[in-house]
Amino acid sequence: MRVALVQMTSSDRPKENLARTEELIRKSASGKPDLVALPENVLYLRTEGDRLGFSEDLEEGEHLGILRALARELRIWILVGSIPERIEGSDRVCNTSLLLGRRGDVHARYRKIHLFDVTLPNGVELKESRHVEPGTELVTADTEFGKLGLTVCYDLRFPELYRGLAQQGAEVIFVPSAFTAQTGKDHWHVLLRARAIENEVFIVAPAQFGYHSEKRQSFGHSLVVDPWGVVIAEAPDEEGAIIFADLDRERLREIRRKLPCLDHTRLI
Repeated sequence: MRVALVQMTSSDRPKENLARTEELIRKSASGKPDLVALPENVLYLRTEGDRLGFSEDLEEGEHLGILRALARELRIWILVGSIPERIEGSDRVCNTSLLLGRRGDVHARYRKIHLFDVTLPNGVELKESRHVEPGTELVTADTEFGKLGLTVCYDLRFPELYRGLAQQGAEVIFVPSAFTAQTGKDHWHVLLRARAIENEVFIVAPAQFGYHSEKRQSFGHSLVVDPWGVVIAEAPDEEGAIIFADLDRERLREIRRKLPCLDHTRLI
């Protein structure tokens, strides 16, 4: 399985984000990936404190429809890192990650479970739950590449979620993110490598990078980690960076044979 990770600096302007997303997906396609992975909040990343100005219906949404058509045209899988999914009768949304198949179908959708409600070291308060309804279900998807697991950003700090996905058979777990610059410099690499090692899975983490506004900056460093915890691809500090990685399922199986820790799990 060959993956391409797209690193972006999304804003609160959906149409501009969509145009940039399409441009970078088409650029990625020249590397002949099976799947292109996009970051969290790919189509809309609001300034903290602003009202929620964009949401989309998963069945009839115009922006998502363009990405579905692009998957069909290019005959690739696309991980839409996350978009604000409209909830009927609610003023909140779900932060929803979507896996699109080669025919543009929504093959799987995951609603982010853990919401980022924190005050950063620089005093900026981020409170995702003001506008977002948390999900409640673990999501894996059966594909031509094996079973894939879906998570989003802040989920990374909750290892029980990743163990649950591994126990459901996931061999690759996606972590599309908009990790803050303040926490990313100390925790991003450590946590991604830990989740890969603990569960003997590939971790694929496309990320937002740079300044989205005066109040918000993302760490970047889109990353692919193998089941031994080795970083096999990492993006430079730039918007529009695209990195590729080939995920070898036989390497995963070999690691699990030699160190079958998933078979040794005991509840205390």
